[in-house]
Amino acid sequence: MTETRGRESLSVDVEEYFHATIFERRIDVSEWDARSGRAAPCVERLLDLFDEWGVRATFFTLGWYAERNGPLIRSIAERGHELGSHSRMHRLVYDLSRDEFREDARRSKQAVEDASGVAVRGYRAPTFSITARSLWALRILAELGYEYDSSIFPIHHDRYGIPGFPAEPVVLELGGLTMAEFPASTVRVAGNELPISGGGYIRLLPWPLFRWALARHRRAGRFLNLYTHPWEIDPGQPRVPLPPVSAWRHYSGLDQVESRLAATVRGRSFLPLGERLPLENAPHVAVGDDAWTLLEK
Repeated sequence: MTETRGRESLSVDVEEYFHATIFERRIDVSEWDARSGRAAPCVERLLDLFDEWGVRATFFTLGWYAERNGPLIRSIAERGHELGSHSRMHRLVYDLSRDEFREDARRSKQAVEDASGVAVRGYRAPTFSITARSLWALRILAELGYEYDSSIFPIHHDRYGIPGFPAEPVVLELGGLTMAEFPASTVRVAGNELPISGGGYIRLLPWPLFRWALARHRRAGRFLNLYTHPWEIDPGQPRVPLPPVSAWRHYSGLDQVESRLAATVRGRSFLPLGERLPLENAPHVAVGDDAWTLLEK
């Protein structure tokens, strides 16, 4: 399927609440198994909602999670959705060495494939952590057999982002290899790219502002790459002590995500990202270890 057949995709980053980067220094890996279990009913709820709304999605799944929840991962595929990799241990790409990243991305792909029985084609980095200082990771993904990535956010942010990167799907030229890139969605306002991709933005922005920005995005005919997490529909999750801004980022708006997603998705043709391959007539971007260039057609 090409990018011309439908312009909107939906994805879920499958992880427990404590996998969020905001908790990386507050909840140790040794505590993960004891705290696990809240994501599964949220994933089931999302699957039921997607059936109700008539949409299919990509579930970028943490390898650690897939290793412990095989039946749930298989059910995602059996209900018509795509499975992708969200790393194995939710470590930021730019905090890893190249060898560490390669092993993490390999093991994650294998874990999701073993749990589901289907091939994994796509990857999303934890916290969109493929940035200008970790562009080298893209070639590694292609070498591992990934056909597309969805880890680049073309904005300024304190943890992620590549400002100026194309805001539409592109084909990455990676020194003899190619791979598609589906960047997180933005809307152009007063010459700036502002996030419109779901996640925290659908929770934290005033709803009238989000709806206005979404309508502007759609009028422009841009591709919409919308995402969410299971923990974002779990307002009852444990409250972990955090600095005020971090607590606001993680906990605000959890009770509104279902209704806001419904208003955004219902009645529209959302499809998994992998069904948009190959990208025909998309721009090409040459990517090196530490630089990228938009190629002339």
